[in-house]
Amino acid sequence: MNMNRQVSNQKTENVITEHKTVKVDGLSVFYREIGDQTKPKLVLLHGWPSSSHQYRNLIPALSSHFHVVAPDYPGFGNSEFPSPDDFNYTFDRISEVTEDFLKAIDFTHFGLYMQDYGGPVGFRIITRHPKWLEWLILQNTNAYEIGFTSAWDGLRNALWKNRTPETEAPLYGFLKIDTIKQVYLHGHKNPTAISPDNWNMDFSFLERPNARRQQMDLFYDYRKNVQLYPKWQKFLRDRQPKALIFWGQNDIFFTREGGEAYLKDLPNAEMHRLDSGHFAVEDCLYEIPTGMVRFYLEKVVSER
Repeated sequence: MNMNRQVSNQKTENVITEHKTVKVDGLSVFYREIGDQTKPKLVLLHGWPSSSHQYRNLIPALSSHFHVVAPDYPGFGNSEFPSPDDFNYTFDRISEVTEDFLKAIDFTHFGLYMQDYGGPVGFRIITRHPKWLEWLILQNTNAYEIGFTSAWDGLRNALWKNRTPETEAPLYGFLKIDTIKQVYLHGHKNPTAISPDNWNMDFSFLERPNARRQQMDLFYDYRKNVQLYPKWQKFLRDRQPKALIFWGQNDIFFTREGGEAYLKDLPNAEMHRLDSGHFAVEDCLYEIPTGMVRFYLEKVVSER
């Protein structure tokens, strides 16, 4: 395994966040890591249009109790960005690379935090390897038809039915900096708490050659996630993992009803309804990590 390491100056309790790369399936995969390797493992899977950068503050807040990793998917953040001519940008393929990444760093039993795109990636992995999952954290990631807001209309009613230049054209608006900024700020009660580094950095990655095609490929492929919703729901019903749900109530993409729907399949899950938006970790940095630590100690460790 080829690995490079860059150490940041972000510290908590004398533990530092490390920024690493590892070769997986011929690609350089970037990831952030923190914590004692003897501690319980925790994987954070990011959403759109971000990268592991969205967890830059959450990661050190969890380091006293967990060994945490947060990768960037291929074509996102600081991971290698192969051309769409050479790499199939689908959720199936991204999940395969992420699965091989976890094997490469010896993460095969862990808690899993999934937000947005992290759900389609993570559900694929844990349905293939159910024994890998120790416990589950769901934060504004959809697995129910009722979970879509009207922001999805251009995908659900046009692109997914017939991918053409005409159905793609309106969706390129999602890749503009003003739209990305709105994704971060919509529904957040204190916009000044959210750093503009988020949308500025995301937009810079979206300006790379082939990025628009890569993103459109994934927009189109998202329809296959919906086809898998019944399988994922059955997995939750049958396995009943210890589950903690944080749901930003004002998400621009996913409805409140989408969060509540999980409780039908996970009646014992613990639900936290946050006065926040899509990226709740930006302004709920006390509620989320403290809730995770308490839940793990009370519900996962104590009930083994």
